[in-house]
Amino acid sequence: MDMDSIVSLCKRRGFLFQSSEIYGGLQGFWDYGPLGVELKRNVKNAWWQDMVRGHDDISTLPGAPSSYAMEGLDCTIIMHPQVWKCSGHYDLFHDFMVDCRETKKRYRHDQLNGRWAEAKGQRIFVTAQAGDEELAAMEKQAMKFFKIRAKNKDDIKWDGGSTCLTEIESFDEVLGPESKTLGTLTPPREFNLMFKTYVGALSGEEGAAFLRPETAQGIFVNFKNVLDSTRNRLPMGIAQIGKSFRNEITPRNFTFRSREFEQMEIEFFCHPDKSQDWYRYWRDRRLQWYHDMGISGDRLIMREHHKEELAHYSIGTADIEYAFPFMAEGEFGELEGVAHRGDFDLRSHMEGKLDEKSCPLTVQLGEDGKPKWKGSGKDLSYRDDLTNEKYTPHVIEPSAGADRATLAFLCEAYTEDSAPDENGKMQTRTVMKFHPRLAPIKAAVFPLVKKDGMPEVAKEIYLDLKKHFNVFYDEKGAVGRRYRRQDEAGTPYCITVDGESLTDKTVTLRDRDSLEQIRVKIDEVEHVIRERLNA
Repeated sequence: MDMDSIVSLCKRRGFLFQSSEIYGGLQGFWDYGPLGVELKRNVKNAWWQDMVRGHDDISTLPGAPSSYAMEGLDCTIIMHPQVWKCSGHYDLFHDFMVDCRETKKRYRHDQLNGRWAEAKGQRIFVTAQAGDEELAAMEKQAMKFFKIRAKNKDDIKWDGGSTCLTEIESFDEVLGPESKTLGTLTPPREFNLMFKTYVGALSGEEGAAFLRPETAQGIFVNFKNVLDSTRNRLPMGIAQIGKSFRNEITPRNFTFRSREFEQMEIEFFCHPDKSQDWYRYWRDRRLQWYHDMGISGDRLIMREHHKEELAHYSIGTADIEYAFPFMAEGEFGELEGVAHRGDFDLRSHMEGKLDEKSCPLTVQLGEDGKPKWKGSGKDLSYRDDLTNEKYTPHVIEPSAGADRATLAFLCEAYTEDSAPDENGKMQTRTVMKFHPRLAPIKAAVFPLVKKDGMPEVAKEIYLDLKKHFNVFYDEKGAVGRRYRRQDEAGTPYCITVDGESLTDKTVTLRDRDSLEQIRVKIDEVEHVIRERLNA
């Protein structure tokens, strides 16, 4: 897979566009075009159908410790500021950044790598943005600084491999990316990732609020509302799909790291004694879902976090990772996290903010002796109506990015192979081999030629299928070119009306992947396509 080819196809065929492109674009924001919005909607619909709407809450699913309930929720993007103070986001949700005084650019402290280089009697630490091109960028930067031509680049002596800037104590001998002089990087400082806004007519701090950095907190603060209104018993999952916002310092790699993105999250509430079993269940089930949707095993892995990687509240976390084309060879990028959060979240909103020094959940006191970031005081525990046992539920959180999932399916689908054209000659074709459930367009309908009554029959078929699927009609150009256009769009089936269709009431059904062509009766086309989509 070549990322440049994928990005080019995404713009050319209408999957993704740079936001505000006619004004030069806005970094970290992306717009979904006609095909992209259908693809992303299908990803979300497949997730919702498989995890929520299609869930069987009576039977015990394979691998599950017991039967369980699943409910949906849609919370507001702006919530009470106290939510983010008690959750820890207000104090803990930040990255460290460094600024370059010379270029006026800003970088994440942990995303700058460098190497020690020596030439002309001077030793410096040359930095570049972390990535698979970083060594080449360091070499180019060092040659500019030392004023050494390419033919003499071996005059530069490198000491050791690439090292993160976080390992360097003093920046006096550090050469920043794109800078010409040493020591231009500022000391690292905290940068809160939440977008700040104001509610109401007041623009002072009394009206300050934040765009949510995650969808999970809306579920936690509504836990009791959902439990009481549905009359469910635990275990129970609450799912939500929605927009989140993070003011990333250096958004990059297409839609992989954006400032506005959509999440597909489940908060699964269960008994503490069963939480490890449920953690394993959700970890395995979510991995299998990506396989079922067409991502091959060698590009998809499950990585359990090491103890030192775990968040302060986490009992266990596993990342589902995908080998995106922009990653270095052998590296993977996070697609979804499955976290065992214990009872941290519900206790946070009951009792107050996390005390970073002692780590238990306590109500911190301010200088006046009054509670600081006091919790809601609401009882968010659960009492089992059969056993009368009362406990604070543990939470398992499968958290997927809708945009990252869509990007992974785009990358996985991109294929170049050979297929015969209308004259029988083999030609290279670009084909997006989406799983049929995810394909933006399910079928395309063509008249072979624009005469002899073929367009009229084709339009009737198109209008009939459009009641059931997203279907495309095309009568422009040679039929072989029309096939190629649909291959690039990822359309799994093409239906061609030809001369025979007018006499025997059949059409040609072409399969995108196998290139098999079969004759199907016109009045059976909808049934045949539906069967194939659900296979």
